[in-house]
Amino acid sequence: MEETPPGSQELKKGSTIGYVLPFVVFIGFLAIHPLVPVPQPVRFLSILALLLIVSRNILPPRPSRLFASVLLGIAVFSIWIGPDVLIPGYRSSFLFSNSIVGHPEGATPPADRNSLFFLIFRVLGSVVTVPIIEELFWRGWMMRWIAVRDFTRIPVGTYNVEAFWIVAALFASEHGSYWDVGLVTGVIYNFWAVRTRNLTDCVVAHAVTNACLAVYVICWGQWQYWL
Repeated sequence: MEETPPGSQELKKGSTIGYVLPFVVFIGFLAIHPLVPVPQPVRFLSILALLLIVSRNILPPRPSRLFASVLLGIAVFSIWIGPDVLIPGYRSSFLFSNSIVGHPEGATPPADRNSLFFLIFRVLGSVVTVPIIEELFWRGWMMRWIAVRDFTRIPVGTYNVEAFWIVAALFASEHGSYWDVGLVTGVIYNFWAVRTRNLTDCVVAHAVTNACLAVYVICWGQWQYWL
């Protein structure tokens, strides 16, 4: 029987924590928000500190396809808002507004919409921390973990049909009333992970999408997109 090298279990545990814990804390903030609202600066700084502590050195230092990743992020933004722009009332359909998926109303109180302090940290969260924690969790960890429980044995972007579609479906469910465009987005980001095998490319694409969406939300008053 092959012996496990000393310290290997600790290394694997640490690796899992780095991929999963920031996302779990982020979801925790969302879950307790109705009862204990956590201010945006606290959320952002807490997640950023956690990433620096448990997730440093996980991401490649640079994307392999920067320009293409930026273009992909812009394309995904267009897909995200496209149905609502092209088909007025599209999101009011029962498919996207019900007790299961929720309602496309947004979660930004009217008072915060005019608060520069709130907006700065809301945008920083959307563009800086959220793309990192979601890509670490979905494409970095879960897509590999579903394929092989000892996920560190296979590289990011290893294609497994079951993992590919389960992650896409779960990513869609995370986005409530926008599950349809969330599903398309999940498929695109999964594809980009498989194509580039570089998690930083996925982070860049995700960050660009969120940055474009933040501009659209604030400048055009489309607050329903900030769930």
